[in-house]
Formats: sequence, structure tokens, C-alpha cells
Amino acid sequence: MFSFFPTARVRPSPFFEAAVAEGMVAANVYNRMIMPTSFGDPEGEYWRLINGVSQWDVGVERQVQLKGPDAGRLAQILSPRDLSACKIGQGKYVPLCNHRGTIINDPILLKLSDDLYWLSIADSDIWLWASAIAAERGLNVEITEPDVSPMALQGPKAEDVVAHVLGDWVRALKYFWFKETEIDGIPIAVQRSGWSKQGGFEIYLRDGTQGTKLWNIFKEAGKPWGIGPGAPATAERTESGLVSVGGDTDDETNPFEVRLGKYVDLDVPDDVVGIGALRKIEAEGPKRHQLGLIFDASMPVPFGAKREDITFDGTKVGVMTHCTWSPRMKANIGYALISTDVKAGATVSVNRANGSMAARLVELPFL
Repeated sequence: MFSFFPTARVRPSPFFEAAVAEGMVAANVYNRMIMPTSFGDPEGEYWRLINGVSQWDVGVERQVQLKGPDAGRLAQILSPRDLSACKIGQGKYVPLCNHRGTIINDPILLKLSDDLYWLSIADSDIWLWASAIAAERGLNVEITEPDVSPMALQGPKAEDVVAHVLGDWVRALKYFWFKETEIDGIPIAVQRSGWSKQGGFEIYLRDGTQGTKLWNIFKEAGKPWGIGPGAPATAERTESGLVSVGGDTDDETNPFEVRLGKYVDLDVPDDVVGIGALRKIEAEGPKRHQLGLIFDASMPVPFGAKREDITFDGTKVGVMTHCTWSPRMKANIGYALISTDVKAGATVSVNRANGSMAARLVELPFL
């Protein structure tokens, strides 16, 4: 039984009641909201994502809406990625940085019209950030949090379920592209996206009163494909090399250090926040990089409550930011944020709560 008492500081998503009915047993706070993380069967939830279709409450992925004549200009000022060719109905992955080039969020930007954009954010307050930048630049743009909450369907059979509900036109959607539509009178936007590498869609609910109804529509439609509940909390994200900003990054991490340099266009205008710092970092070369860790231990070893130091030849060279058991690799795997002097192939020591453990560094992704 999961108990939660909502407050003004921590809110449920529109899918919360449906998630509880599915048997949610654990959750985290994300963007000051409750995000389900387990339904009591971690292994089953993992293999459902790998082999079938998993249904996620990711309403915590809040939207920061930019609306007005300067919406496009603000979107570009916030983004070190060139948005000049972004079309209506297209989404782009964007590593937002501060003035020092430190990554502070990595939303999906969705362009709904020339004067309307959403930033579908990770876990940090970009509404305040965008509002401050817009005010100091004197831009004519309204920044709000709209009534929009994503639900994800992920896994190799997710496309069949979404096509069964909405029609075969969804099969033609390219990655990060989306379309506005409705189902049973519920307004939604459908995007091919999601925090896994198993394929899938995010369904952006545009009426928060209809969360349970929308959840149940897809739950019922997905029964022939074995749909069941899950969350973006399995080992799949680690195996696939996905970055969790705020988890795998710290207050100094720039996009080049965590394999996101391909999403930085150094020739964007000079008024883009952080672009000067990013040009300097790229010219000098990043001091750290992100590699994978594979441990020798043959049994699961839980990750601690904080980052764990990594040493090489007796000297601290970085930290482990994440560790999990990989069912497909039958090994403990993790991420290292480590000096570029230490390369893949080296064996390092990770100072864990139960003692030092040897691990081999590898390039990401694992699978």
C-alpha cells in the first residue's frame, strides 16, 4: 500500500490514482511531484520494457511554455543547439547550460507554432530560469506551466499499442516529432520519444482531469501485447547509456564531459547563454569524460546514497555517479565521471561502503 498526502510543495500527477491502482509501491520526488519508481516486481518490470510494452506515469516531466512574439528567440537564447531549422511539429533534445557552460537541464523542446514552444524538462526549475533570462533581455514572451502531463509507453511493442489506439499514422512519426490530436474527446500530443532505447511514445495529456481515463484507454488497448506498469528506473537506462542530468552530472559538468557535445552548435549567436564558455571548453578540451564501469562481483551490489570515489594507481581520478545490476550482462555496471587521463580499458578501484572494489572502464553504451 502506497500512502501519500499531497501538499502545495509535492503534487501528484494526473496519472497518480491510476498508478496507485496498478500497485505502485515506491516513488521519488521529481520536479516537486511524485514519480512512481516501482510496482513491486523490479525484474518483471525490467523484462517487460525489454520484450514488450511498459506504461509509465511521467507527468513529472513538466512543460515550460514559451508563448509570444519572442518565444522562438528566447528558445534559442536558452539553447546551445541551433534551432533555426526546427519545424512546427518537431522536437529537439537540448542541453540547457548556465553562463559557465554547466549543464542544468536537458529537456525536449517541442515547437507547436512559430510563437509557441514547450520545454519538456528534467528535474530542475527551468520556469524560473527562463523567466529571469526573458526579463533581463526585455523579451516579449509569456512563460507559464501549462496543463500538460506526459504518459509514456515504452518497449518494442509500444508502437503496436499506440497505433491500435490512434491509427497507423503514428508509425510514420520520426524520432522526437509529434502531432496534436485527441482520443475520446481528450486533447493530447503524441511524440515518438521516451527515456529508454527500446522504442516508444510519450502521450502529452492536455487536460489534467482526464488522467485516469487516458491511462485506462491505453491499458485496455495494450492487453493483447501484455502491457503493464513500469517506470524510468530500470537498469535499461544504464545499459543504454542514457544520462540523468543532476544524477550523473554535478555543478561543474559540461555537455562535452557526458557525451552530449553533438547537441552543442558552437556557431549559434553570441547571445546564447553559456556559448562563450562552451566554445572555450571545446577549444581547450574537457578535463573529464564519462565512461562505463563493469565490476567483477557476480551478485547485485546496491549503489550508495552518494557518489563514490574512484582511484587509479592510488590517486583519486573521479567518481562513480550511478551503479546497478544488469540482468542482460549479469554484472554490476555503473557510470564514471573521470579524468580524461584515464582511458577505457583501465582497471580502477571504486571506494564503496563495504570496501574497495575493482572495476573495468569501458566506452558507453554498454549495450
